[in-house]
Amino acid sequence: MPITTCIFDAYGTLFDVAAAARNAASEPGREAFAEHWSKIAEYWRLKQLQYTWLRAVMDKHTDFWQVTQDGLDWALEAEGLEGDTGLRERLLQLYWELEAYPEVPAMLAALKSAGLNTAILSNGSPEMLAGAVQSAGIGDVLDDVLSVESVGIFKPAKVVYDLVGQRFGCRPDEVLFVSSNGWDASAAAGYGFTTAWVNRKGEPVDRLPAKPATMLSDLTGIPALAQSA
Repeated sequence: MPITTCIFDAYGTLFDVAAAARNAASEPGREAFAEHWSKIAEYWRLKQLQYTWLRAVMDKHTDFWQVTQDGLDWALEAEGLEGDTGLRERLLQLYWELEAYPEVPAMLAALKSAGLNTAILSNGSPEMLAGAVQSAGIGDVLDDVLSVESVGIFKPAKVVYDLVGQRFGCRPDEVLFVSSNGWDASAAAGYGFTTAWVNRKGEPVDRLPAKPATMLSDLTGIPALAQSA
């Protein structure tokens, strides 16, 4: 079955999650933070993801903004910066203004020109996703932005992936699902999507029941992949 619909994870896939910490580190007066920013960005993302999984298992759902704040608080404390409330507020503000990776606008435009559906499927809250899409200027090349908040559980729960077929009326084998998270791409492959893992860091493949069909270093090759799948 030809691909009709291209679905993207948001954070780390379309949007650079390290941009908030990196940009804060470059601001005047943040020289002390600049020594820690890369480690804080790493911890922040790790805890953010871990808290989504743990809350799903514990049936204690909250929105992604809360786990984003919780993850940042852990990261700041781990690096001994928990007392800098101004830094915390600035980092959270910048998270609403994340940059898209450079290849994203042209890649999405190529998919739309080819007549394919395009959408985000994300753990992010609707408000956070709207802010990121607006900041990146990609709203005109997306057909929809789907959030887990409509089902009240984070990925990789099956009901999250169900949202794609419900929205676009397509079968799983018509979908190319793209994520920078190996676990997400693997879970989506197990669901029945054709999946591409954007492995920007060159990490090993996760040991999970299903594996991504394709591994890429960035998103440039997605339009060609969608046409050939």
